[in-house]
Amino acid sequence: MGIFDFLKSDKKKTQEQVQQRAAEGAGPSRSAAADAASATRAAAERMAAAAPPRPGPAPATPTPGSAAHKAVPAAPRPTARPKPAPPSTPPGAAHTPTPHSAAHKAVPAAPTGRPQPAARRRTYTVKQGDTLAAIAGRELGNEARWRELYAMNRGVIGDNPDLVPPGAVLTLPV
Repeated sequence: MGIFDFLKSDKKKTQEQVQQRAAEGAGPSRSAAADAASATRAAAERMAAAAPPRPGPAPATPTPGSAAHKAVPAAPRPTARPKPAPPSTPPGAAHTPTPHSAAHKAVPAAPTGRPQPAARRRTYTVKQGDTLAAIAGRELGNEARWRELYAMNRGVIGDNPDLVPPGAVLTLPV
């Protein structure tokens, strides 16, 4: 006997039991759904009886179109505030913008003191047979820094980092 035959036999047994109960007349012919509905209704009634009483509905807020809204006087409008006094800076004095003001963002930072002399840049003149990795290893101490060297000198080297022109002067990173 296969699994489907077993399921069919269970279904037949259930149908036979339902027919047998109906034939016996074991009470009024009520369906299982009707029994479940009445049990649910009874449980809901019990819960409602045991629950504490609810407070009454909240008073309705009048809407702008209702008559009740028109009967309520409008709230008084605040009086105009006096204008603040002008700043105590003398006329023609420079205004110092705050870090969050639009004026602060529009003004470049002021130089601090005397300008420092530009730091001396290191350069390297490419020789025949040099590669960026060899230059980085010799001059920077790490061959892996060839990408940094290429990024700084892309305009001199061009689009292909494998072809470094002899005689080109490369700027070395610090």
